[in-house]
Amino acid sequence: MYLTTLTNKNIRYYLLGGGVSRLGDVLSGMAFLFLAYDLTDSTIYTTIMAIAETIPYLLFGLIGGVIADWIPRKRLLILLDSLRIPIILSVFLFHQTGLLSFSYLLIVSFVIQTIGCFFNPAHRAILPMITQAEQRASANSLYDTVSRGVTILSPVLSVWLLTYGTVYFFIVDALSYGISIVCLRKIHFTEEKNLAKKTVRTAVLSIVEFFSWVRKHTKVKYLFTVTFLVVFFNTWVWQVGLLLALTELTSNSKELYSILQGVFGAIVIITNLIIPYFIREMTLKTYLIGALLWGLGITYYGFMYSLTHFFIGVALVGIGLPLSSLARVYMLQTLVPENMHGRAFSSNAFLLYTANTVSLLLFGLLVIVTPIQWLMLGSGLMIITISLAALTISSVKQSKFRGSSPIDF
Repeated sequence: MYLTTLTNKNIRYYLLGGGVSRLGDVLSGMAFLFLAYDLTDSTIYTTIMAIAETIPYLLFGLIGGVIADWIPRKRLLILLDSLRIPIILSVFLFHQTGLLSFSYLLIVSFVIQTIGCFFNPAHRAILPMITQAEQRASANSLYDTVSRGVTILSPVLSVWLLTYGTVYFFIVDALSYGISIVCLRKIHFTEEKNLAKKTVRTAVLSIVEFFSWVRKHTKVKYLFTVTFLVVFFNTWVWQVGLLLALTELTSNSKELYSILQGVFGAIVIITNLIIPYFIREMTLKTYLIGALLWGLGITYYGFMYSLTHFFIGVALVGIGLPLSSLARVYMLQTLVPENMHGRAFSSNAFLLYTANTVSLLLFGLLVIVTPIQWLMLGSGLMIITISLAALTISSVKQSKFRGSSPIDF
């Protein structure tokens, strides 16, 4: 199945360019934080740098999807990559000449992430345009596998680059954008011209139009709602809570946290590769089953709360998360009209980043007065409850409207 998908030259170049570009993004993301700390020796300024990497998605995430639907996507992607190369190289040049300051580094980080708000939805929207319907599940799986593989490869590459200096991360990032441009030029597909009037007013109306469309399409509405809630209850307990729990239980928390992330990444990759062999068409039910497994994993390591059981819980999350993630992408590709794909993926990203930000802020306050184990257990149980409730509703509606679509609200 994967060999058949990879015979499509467009998909090969899409995976190569996207994977290399993703590797550069991960490395530069780490480099911004490393340099911020080197320049200021302050955890507060380093935190500000981390916030600068997420705020653009809250400010420009939705408008990025509109632009991705307005402008020919291939031309837009090549233009954005071409802009990123000199911007990212300027950090290297300023550093080598002794002119680099925290303020400049903060501005560059903000600009690079802002460009990402426009690049990511356009790049994601290309995949359904270069694949046939029967290839979509395997192509999504391959792309997610490449993206996850990059997160495992990046720490190894970063250790090697650190022997030369943090600033060389930016050279690799600039090279990755160059490779991305070459790959994008090799991809060929037909795009329909968007004749819409391109003004600020029409941009706002375009966003309103998409959310009005979502309101009338219950599957997509449920998908967005459940995604926001699941990510909200997951983000803190996964990104921060797990590390803090390990700190309570062992003196080797950082090492064990890295090992757990490695185990998680390996299971996600294996799951991604296996799923298309069993599931060709993904529905809301597929998504909810993935979310249920995801919640079971968090509940398990929250309830057992010991090192051995953390590995079992993380393994369950590693099966549930990619299942729900692939189902979400597949549904957006198939249920949303092609001329709205940019807005669909940018809206999805906006919801994810909003859920992440709110989760980190709220749980960051709750942990002051609430034990970490309780927060983990409560979050896992909430994800299970949400998933089961949505599954129950979908089953009732399916039996009521038997003979229509697999899940019909």
